[in-house]
Amino acid sequence: MYRKERLNNGITVVMEQIPFVRSVSFGVWIRNGSRNEGAPVNGISHFIEHMLFKGTERRSTLQIADEMDAIGGQLNAYTTKEYMCCYARSLDTHFGVALDIISDMVMHPKFDNAEINKERNVILEEILMTEDSPEDLLHDLLEASVYKGSDLALPVLGDKKFVSAVDRGAFSDYYGKHYRPDNTVVALAGNFEPDAALEEIRKAFDGFARAGDYVRPEFSAVYRPGVAAKEKDIEQVHVSIGFPSIKMGTDDSYPLTILNTVFGGGMSSRLFQTIREENGLSYSIYSYNSSFADCGLYSIYAALAYNQVERAVEMILGEIKRLFTERVSDETLLKTKEQIKSNYVLSLENSASRMSAMGRSELMLGKILPPEELLNKIDAVDLKLFYEVAERLFAPDMMSVAAVGGISRDALTRYRL
Repeated sequence: MYRKERLNNGITVVMEQIPFVRSVSFGVWIRNGSRNEGAPVNGISHFIEHMLFKGTERRSTLQIADEMDAIGGQLNAYTTKEYMCCYARSLDTHFGVALDIISDMVMHPKFDNAEINKERNVILEEILMTEDSPEDLLHDLLEASVYKGSDLALPVLGDKKFVSAVDRGAFSDYYGKHYRPDNTVVALAGNFEPDAALEEIRKAFDGFARAGDYVRPEFSAVYRPGVAAKEKDIEQVHVSIGFPSIKMGTDDSYPLTILNTVFGGGMSSRLFQTIREENGLSYSIYSYNSSFADCGLYSIYAALAYNQVERAVEMILGEIKRLFTERVSDETLLKTKEQIKSNYVLSLENSASRMSAMGRSELMLGKILPPEELLNKIDAVDLKLFYEVAERLFAPDMMSVAAVGGISRDALTRYRL
């Protein structure tokens, strides 16, 4: 059973007690990501996430790591287009220590100039690492192409020129405006006593305050079909085909999850079986959906030799068409539902997974769907709804193509659904 409380300073706390485990997973979720930044400061949110680990008013970088290691806990953070999460997992007996460390990191980052300069080089190396990872580079390239001119086109890691020059003043100013208690969710799952844990959280975050009310920005990214290529001297060509998808939190997400599982989400999917198993064209072939607050992007990814690109892309487009000519059976629909439900139920046995699902849902949607209700929504999907979503998703005039490797943009323009 979920419990939700709102603290006096505006922080929302969501908790789920799991008495049969010995762990506690705890996360601070702040609704700020790369799409909040604007091009002039692109990358500052990700940089701030790094700086949370680089010392506070009470702890040095080493002390943060040493204190967490001393309790055998796990500490990490990540930034996305729309939010940042700093989280920890520890034994239930060490929850108070983990809470004290994370609350200190989130509320009192020091932004020390020497640490900024050291971490600047780390982030520049991270950007270079992404540029050496064609799969990651392709994902950014596709989003930059279809959302060109909008906030979603900005990469999470940011602009190298900005990262190279940003100073302490920019951090303090941006942090004060965007990292606020009223756009923050604290999520807790595991073995704890709810009233006692809530009081500990209240005390830990008592000093977190900002002047004025938080005004949530209204985003409206516009998908425009496009073609993009990054020519790179590598062994394979990495190709992505994209379509506009659904925003986060809509009921269409359930038939879309089933559709993706059937089409390209696993080893038994049509894409994997046709492209890899039957024709041996690619080692890596899959599809996935990315949903945001106001829109979504459905992507199909493949990595393969240059001389296989044309054949593979034509086969991928053929699989989209075959989805409608060789329709999914009731038996396949039922099997896929069971696969999705089983994966979901098994994930509930992990306190970290439950904390993450709660925190993200409360932050982005303002609500948490009970597991039973979610399972019922999956069961309710029939083939009629499945194909209604499929027809909207695979609109031929909305298809986009992007590639990284030894292929030009002109070579991609001939592909049409």
